Amino acid sequence: MKALLALEDGRIFSCRSFTGPGEVGGEVVFNTSMTGYQEILTDPSYRGQMVTMTYPLIGNYGVSREDVESSRIQASALIVREYQDDYSNWRADMSLADYLKAANVVGIDELDTRALTLHLRTHGAKRGIISTDVANPEALVEKAKALPSMEGCDLASGVSTDKPYRLVNDTPVFIQEELAEGLFTARGEKKAVVAFDFGIKFNIIRLLEAAGCEVIVVPANTTAETVKAMNPDGIFLSNGPGDPEPVTYAVETVKALIGYRPIFGICLGHQIMSLALGGKTYKLKFGHRGGNQPVQNTETSKVEITSQNHGFAADMDSLSAADVEVSHVNLNDRTVEGLRHKVHPVLSVQYHPEASPGPNDAQYLFDEFVSMMERFTV
Repeated sequence: MKALLALEDGRIFSCRSFTGPGEVGGEVVFNTSMTGYQEILTDPSYRGQMVTMTYPLIGNYGVSREDVESSRIQASALIVREYQDDYSNWRADMSLADYLKAANVVGIDELDTRALTLHLRTHGAKRGIISTDVANPEALVEKAKALPSMEGCDLASGVSTDKPYRLVNDTPVFIQEELAEGLFTARGEKKAVVAFDFGIKFNIIRLLEAAGCEVIVVPANTTAETVKAMNPDGIFLSNGPGDPEPVTYAVETVKALIGYRPIFGICLGHQIMSLALGGKTYKLKFGHRGGNQPVQNTETSKVEITSQNHGFAADMDSLSAADVEVSHVNLNDRTVEGLRHKVHPVLSVQYHPEASPGPNDAQYLFDEFVSMMERFTV
């Protein structure tokens, strides 16, 4: 079925919908990963975005129920050069097209993704509309212009859980009791961790548990008083979508928790930590999305190849050098990829050490978080 992708700046791309009729809008971004499209689609950090895969052939290994990073598809749409409906994978349960159709998510192909990616790199991420109603391209451009900007949008509240839960066999098991110290049942054997859900990926919880933690996931708006009532050994701040600056409720909570227990933040959690420490954030031109971003650890000088998915970054110049130091830096554009507090047990990174998809170079950070908890004394 013929379709169009119309960007807010007037650029129009002809394409085909491989999921049937539909119309959807969002911020158009690109991801350079060669594999992992299912993990990317189900990553809550992509809420409100239409993801372009730069690798040309997508769909050839189908979809597996075991490879999800949340309970639903989070991206608004998928944009590819060539969709392959005939998949080959012994683990696959269905085709990518059927997976998208079941979730009412639009997928398009036969689009020049090289030209689109070059346009986004040159002019920045753009709001766009995908539609199978191709009669009036100019009207689609106007619709794209009318979409809300990613800047100023609190999307974390829309993807966060409403109720606290434990993850059991990749399924959230909700907690009905009042949040209190007694909810952690493995104290002494495992480190008790409260994980704030700003859009948490399942693999983060898996790796925290693999590192020896008992994890309880709590809503994004959970208060510092509630966390203290749970008496955890450590606090985790998750990844998530959108602009960190409107997530003021979380910033105030994190401010109140700095120094109380060790804190580890990833992605949006890193940005929220930066704001809580008195810094600022800013929107990147086209963001970092893919599984091949080189990051240098400033303490060891070692380079990690990392998985990334973010459109905002911390402004190091806005943070106090007396209190905070850069722990990791992006070797492509020198942006801040990690922070440490010089006094309090605080560590945060902009990238995704849990990968899924992507390389595992940075998984040591989960063990480092556990070490922080072991060294900490109340």
